[in-house]
Amino acid sequence: MEKGRNLSNRKTTTRALTESALLVAVATVLSLFKLAQWTYGGSVTFGSMIPIILISLKYPFGWALTTSVAYSLIQMLTGFYAPPVENLLNYSLMILLDYVVAFGVLCLAGPIYKKLSTNLPIRVRMMAAVIFCFVLRFLCHFVSGIIIWSPYAHEGQSAWLYSLGYNAPYMLAECVISGAIVLIAGQMLLSIFLDDKQKIRAAT
Repeated sequence: MEKGRNLSNRKTTTRALTESALLVAVATVLSLFKLAQWTYGGSVTFGSMIPIILISLKYPFGWALTTSVAYSLIQMLTGFYAPPVENLLNYSLMILLDYVVAFGVLCLAGPIYKKLSTNLPIRVRMMAAVIFCFVLRFLCHFVSGIIIWSPYAHEGQSAWLYSLGYNAPYMLAECVISGAIVLIAGQMLLSIFLDDKQKIRAAT
């Protein structure tokens, strides 16, 4: 009995690792094909955050957190920009605010989705989870813009206004695209990704 349980646990872990690795790879590829690119790293993609959000919807919080942070490090490796004032503090804050925390918040999609009333349609719950994650990610970039990137502000322009003007357009566009994908295909994607028992729970 114990041997069978251990084998089952190994199979579950292997499946989780395989699915997570594939979805992180898909998210990374989507993030490389940019619909628009900002000067210092902001970009609009075709829903590159959706695969990571799917992981959060399926797996426990700890697993989703680990995957989200791993994805944030890949994002840093594929698109790192040195801060205007290069010192240890700025580098540390930028890594945290623009990468680790900004993408790490994707792990909260699952808890938000599960907290919402099951009377709501699945796509509405998914939309709410997506928007919540985007708001948190925007706040990370917004604070980073004020603290780190404000030297690029025009003369006489406040740091918060510069950060808002830089981060809001691409984050809003990315949110609209991701929201549209979830609205049109979210329930189908969730149904494909989840196993039979989870499909029953998701539909109730």
